[in-house]
Amino acid sequence: MKMSNRYLLLLFTLIFCFYSTSDAQNQSKKVIIVTLPQHHARISYGIQKLTLALQHAGYSVTEQSYKGVLPSGNTIFVGLLTDAPVKKLAGDASNRPGKEGFIISNIGLKNELLIAGADNSGVLYGCLELADRIALNKKLPVNINLHDQPEMVLRGTCIGVQKPALLPGRGTYEYPYTPQNFPWFYDKALWIRYLDSLAHNRMNSLYLWNGHPFASLVRVKEYPYAVEVDDATFKKNEEIYSFLADEADKRGIWLIQGFYNIIVSKPFAEKNNLKTQDRNRHIVPIIADYTRKSIAAFVQKYPHVGLLVTLGEAMEGVGQDDIDWFTQTIIPGVKDGLKALGRTDEPPIVLRAHDTDAPAVMKYAKPLYSNLYTEAKYNGEALTTYEPHGPWADLHRTLSSIGTVQIENVHIMANLEPFRYGSADFIQKCVQAMHQVYGANALHLYPQASYWDWPYTADNTGGERLLQLDRDWIWYKAWSRYAWDSKRDRAGEISYWAKQLADKYGCDEAHGEAILKAYGQSGNISPELLRRFGITDGNRQTMTLGMLMSQLVNPEKYGLFSLLYNSEGPVGEMMSEYAEREWKHQPHTGETPVKVIDSVILQGKKAVEAINEASAKVTKDKAEFDRLKNDMYCYNAMANNYAYKAKAALWVLRYKYSDNVADLEKALPELQTSLDYYKQLVKLTENTYLYANSMQTKQRKIPVGGNDAKMKTWAELLPVYQKELDNFKRNIDSLKSPQTQQKQKEVMVLKDAPVKFENSSYQVNAGEMVFADTSAAIKNIAKELVGLKGVKLSKADQQKNGTTISFKNDKPVKVLVGFFNSKMPQYLPEPQLETDASANDYGQADIKIANAIQIDGLPPVNIHTYTFKAGSNTLTLGKGAALVLGIVEADANVPVYDAGLSNEGNIKDLRWLFN
Repeated sequence: MKMSNRYLLLLFTLIFCFYSTSDAQNQSKKVIIVTLPQHHARISYGIQKLTLALQHAGYSVTEQSYKGVLPSGNTIFVGLLTDAPVKKLAGDASNRPGKEGFIISNIGLKNELLIAGADNSGVLYGCLELADRIALNKKLPVNINLHDQPEMVLRGTCIGVQKPALLPGRGTYEYPYTPQNFPWFYDKALWIRYLDSLAHNRMNSLYLWNGHPFASLVRVKEYPYAVEVDDATFKKNEEIYSFLADEADKRGIWLIQGFYNIIVSKPFAEKNNLKTQDRNRHIVPIIADYTRKSIAAFVQKYPHVGLLVTLGEAMEGVGQDDIDWFTQTIIPGVKDGLKALGRTDEPPIVLRAHDTDAPAVMKYAKPLYSNLYTEAKYNGEALTTYEPHGPWADLHRTLSSIGTVQIENVHIMANLEPFRYGSADFIQKCVQAMHQVYGANALHLYPQASYWDWPYTADNTGGERLLQLDRDWIWYKAWSRYAWDSKRDRAGEISYWAKQLADKYGCDEAHGEAILKAYGQSGNISPELLRRFGITDGNRQTMTLGMLMSQLVNPEKYGLFSLLYNSEGPVGEMMSEYAEREWKHQPHTGETPVKVIDSVILQGKKAVEAINEASAKVTKDKAEFDRLKNDMYCYNAMANNYAYKAKAALWVLRYKYSDNVADLEKALPELQTSLDYYKQLVKLTENTYLYANSMQTKQRKIPVGGNDAKMKTWAELLPVYQKELDNFKRNIDSLKSPQTQQKQKEVMVLKDAPVKFENSSYQVNAGEMVFADTSAAIKNIAKELVGLKGVKLSKADQQKNGTTISFKNDKPVKVLVGFFNSKMPQYLPEPQLETDASANDYGQADIKIANAIQIDGLPPVNIHTYTFKAGSNTLTLGKGAALVLGIVEADANVPVYDAGLSNEGNIKDLRWLFN
C-alpha cells in the first residue's frame, strides 16, 4: 500500500511538472500587441503583417489599445516616437531616427519589445522589419536594439498604362483608361499583390505613366466633350483610382500620375479641329485653358496624388514655351485645384528633365511653388554603367544642386529585355553612383523588361503568361534594398542573396551562391556591349536582337547618340577610334572594344558554368529555374555573337585605312562564327520567348525597323544576318576579281512630283543660293538631287518661327529635307527618337543620303524624307535652319549612301560591303 502511494505521488508530481512546463511554454508563445487608440492606417497595416508573421511562427496573438499600463506577459508596444508612453520606453532621444525611420528594442525592458517610428511610415517599416526577422528565425528576437532609416527620400516603381502597339487613329502614348485597353487596371487582387510587394520592399512611391490620363479620370465643366470614355467606364475609373490611391496610402506609398505635354484628348482635338499632339505647335490658348482646368479638376478629386510632368517630346524641345507652359499652365492648374478645396498644402510636382532645359525651368518655377522635385534618366533608356561621367553627369549634378530632391529614373532597359537580370552587385554600385557621382537621393524604377506589356513578361510558357511581379522579383528587391541602404558590406550581401536564392530554389547556400554568380556574370554583358558597340541608349535599339555590320562600322549613319559614349560608360574608345589608333600605332585609352570582346566572352562562359553547377541541387520551382538557366545560355550566345561580329568589324575598319582586301578576308571567319552563335540564340528563344522587345512600333529602328509588330524575334532577324554575310562574301569576291565586278549602277536622278505649293522655289544646282536672306550657295551636290525644285526659305524666319510648308498632291509623295550636320542651336536638329516619339511618324528618322550637299561656310547636309499621303498636306518643322530640297513621288528610289561632300573632307562609307 505504501509503495502504491509512493507511485501515485510520483505520478502526480510528473503530471504537475508536465502541465506546468506546458503552460509556461504556452505562455511564452502568447504575444499581446499594444497600440495607442486611433492610430494611422499605415500602423494598422504594419500590425497586420506582424501578426501574420507571429502566427506563422506558432505564436498566439491578441491586440489591444494602451490604457495607461502595459499588460503582463510578452508584449510588443507599437507607436510613434512622439507619443508620451513611447517616449518613456524609448529613453535617450539623442539617437532617434529621422523620416521613415524606426527603433526596434527590448533592451532594458522586461517581457516587452518596442517598435517606435519617427512617423507613421516609420512605424510601418518597423513592423515589417520585425516580421521579416520572425519569418527568418521562427521566433521573436532576443536582445535586439535596432535603429534604422532609409537613405533615399523617394523609392518608387513605375507602371506604364501603355501598350506595345499604337491604337488605331491615335498617336504615341495615347491610351484611354478602359477595360478593353487595360483589363489588368481593374483587377483589385492584382493591385493588392503589387502594393504588398512594394511595401515589403520598403518602396514609398508608385508612378503611373500615360500621355493624357485626365480625360479618363476627370470631367472639366467648360469642356464636357473632352472625356474619352463612356459613363460606365468613367465610374469604374473613379472607383478603381480612388481604391488604388487609398490602398497605396495605407502602405506608405505615394501615388504619382505622369503625363506628357502637350497632348489633348481625341474628342477635344476633333471638336476644335486640332491635332492631339503636335511637337512643332506653339502654345494655343484653348489648349492651355483646357490643360489647366483638367489639372485643377484632377487635384480637386485626388489631392494626395502627385504629378509627374514631361515637358519635352510632345512639345518643341528646349525653349521659352517649356518655361511658360510649366509656370503659366501646370502650376496654376494645381493651385486652382487647391484653391477650390480651400487647401494651402501643395501636392508634390516632379519635373522630368527630358527634352527640356530643366535647370532653367526650375529657376522660374521655384518662386511659384515650393514642393518640387526633379527627375532624369540614370543611363538613358538602358542600363549601361555605374561609372557615369561627362555632360550627362554634369546635368544630374546641376539638378541635384538646385535645392530640391533629384530623382534617378532607371528607364525602359531596352538593352536588357527580355532576359532575366539579377546582378545585385551591379545594381548596388549603380545606386552608390546615384549618390556619389550624381548627388541624387531618390529612385524611380522601371520594370526590368516588357515595360510596354505590363503586367506580363515575354516568356512563352505555352499557357498562362508569367507576371513581371513574380518573374523579376530579384530586380525589384535589389534596387529597393540598396535604395534603403547602398553602403551594405559586399561580403554580407553575397551571403544574403545566396540565402534568398537557396530558399527560392530549394538548394543549399553554396549552390544559391552559384546562382548569384550566374546573375553577376551575365549582368555585365548587356551593359558592356551597348556602351561600347551600340547606336543609342534609347529604346529605338533592341540590343538582344543583335546589330548589323553596317551599324558597327558606320554607326554615325544611323543617328549615333553621342551621350552613350561620352557619358554612359567608363572612359574608353569607340570602334572607329580604336581602329584609327591601331592604324596609327597610337596608345589606347580606357575601356576598348577589344577589352569588352574578351570580357563578355569570359562572362558568358562563367555564367553558364555557374548555373550548371547549381542545376543538380535545385528542388523547388524547377520550371522557373529552367527558364533562368536558358537565359544564361542566351546571354552566352548573345555575348559571343556580338564579340565575334565586333572582331569582324575591326578588320573591316582596318580596311578603311589599308584598302587591302586581305583585311576583309580576315573578317569573314569571325562573321561566320558570329552568325553561328546567333543561330544558337534563335534555337534557345524560338520556343521560350514571344518577342524580344515590348515596344512594337515604327519607333524601333535598330537593328531593323519594327513596324507593325514585325522583326521582334530572333528567328525573324536570322535571314537578315545571313544575307549580310552572303553579300559580304560576294563583295569581297568582286573586289578580288575586277573583271567580274558588277557594273556600277546608273545614278538615278530624282524627279519632281506634280505638287502645288505657294512658297518660292529654286532649282537645286551648284551655285544656287539656298536661303532667301543669305548668300550661302551650293558648292557640290549629290547627283541624285541635281535639278530638283527646292523651296527657298528665310533662314532668319526658320530660326525664329520654324518651318511650315503647305501643298497639295494627287499621289503620295516624299519631301526631301536637308538637315545640317551640326549641334549648334541655329540649325534644326535631325529627327531623334531618344527625345521625340513622333520622330518617325513620316518615315523621317533615318538618313537617306549623308553628306549630300556641300555649302561653303556651313556644315554638311544630310537628307531625310517625309512621306505624305495624297491630298492637302502640311510639313511642319521646329525652329532652326534646314533645307527643303524637293518633293518626289513616294515610290521614288532615294538611295541610302554617303555622298562624302563635306568641308571637313570625305568620309569613307563602308556600308556597301554588306548590301
